[in-house]
Amino acid sequence: MAKRLILAINPGSTSTKFGLFEEENLVFEKTLRHTPDELSGFARVTDQFAFRKELILKELIDRGIDFKAIAAVVGRGGLVKPIESGVYIVNDEMKKDLITSPFGEHASNLGGLIADDIASSLESAKAFIVDPVVVDEMQPVARLSGLPEISRLSIFHALNHKAVARSYATSIGKKYEEMNLVVAHMGGGISVGAHSKGRVIDVNNAFGGEGPFSPERAGGLPSSQLVDLCFSGKYTKSEIKTMLVGKGGMVAYLGTNNFKEICEMADNGNDKAILIRDAAAYQIGKEIGAMAAVLKGKVDAIILTGGLAYQKSNIDSIISMVDSIARVVVFPGEDELRALAYSGLSALKKETKIKIYK
Repeated sequence: MAKRLILAINPGSTSTKFGLFEEENLVFEKTLRHTPDELSGFARVTDQFAFRKELILKELIDRGIDFKAIAAVVGRGGLVKPIESGVYIVNDEMKKDLITSPFGEHASNLGGLIADDIASSLESAKAFIVDPVVVDEMQPVARLSGLPEISRLSIFHALNHKAVARSYATSIGKKYEEMNLVVAHMGGGISVGAHSKGRVIDVNNAFGGEGPFSPERAGGLPSSQLVDLCFSGKYTKSEIKTMLVGKGGMVAYLGTNNFKEICEMADNGNDKAILIRDAAAYQIGKEIGAMAAVLKGKVDAIILTGGLAYQKSNIDSIISMVDSIARVVVFPGEDELRALAYSGLSALKKETKIKIYK
């Protein structure tokens, strides 16, 4: 029996990453970068659908890929309604929410749409999404913010959180569902989650202004001072939002969101870069400590992952704060395409239950 091909698609704000897998084995992966000029003509993110889809198809055609062998197309899930972790078949209800974007617009919304369109053109392929950023497994006490008008939301790097947690569990001969873990994903945004027996029972909203500051996000801010800033008359609502997400955090302090460059500046003795790098590590360490408390101190391991985990000086600073809590393991970067493909294959093999979006 011929091995099945799985196409994994991960659209980002300025890139489209996709990869083709033959069962568990990578055939190829590709990252297409999109310049501001290329994207400026699209009023909404969903308007980029045909543009990005055609680029993917062209690459597959140029490589001579047998489309009939593709058994599943798996897209990164976008801003849909809050759902539990898992593999979801792309259905009409999901497509409606991805297109109309009632829960927010993000490039990841294109993942399910492109997956469904490509799969629909094939003879028997299925379209899935896996662990979108809105995976919500928070316990009730974690939802309260202090104001009835504002509930804490679960928006985080669920796909990579779950993937590295399962990888670590497998590496030590255990099941993810048997363990208590604190996972810190450190990239353009930073999310730190308390994983209790396979569920993320608390996590900072990495997109909407909670937790540590990151290369381009301000993170949690003193609320009364933020109110004063909002009503100072100096900034529009749009400008404030951009200051919080896009032009906040490290780029606001140092003029660059390149964390490798910031660490090099610090290593070369730049006092301001040293302070910003150390402050970022300090805030991450504090958040890890908070999530350890959520788990009542019963933590099997702390996992550091994402692009910022490549920088040793950053990792060393965080470890010095939290290694008394539990063992610290490092999974630098992210392998979200592989996580998507493996989940799709698992669904095809009926090892994982396929869930329905309602």
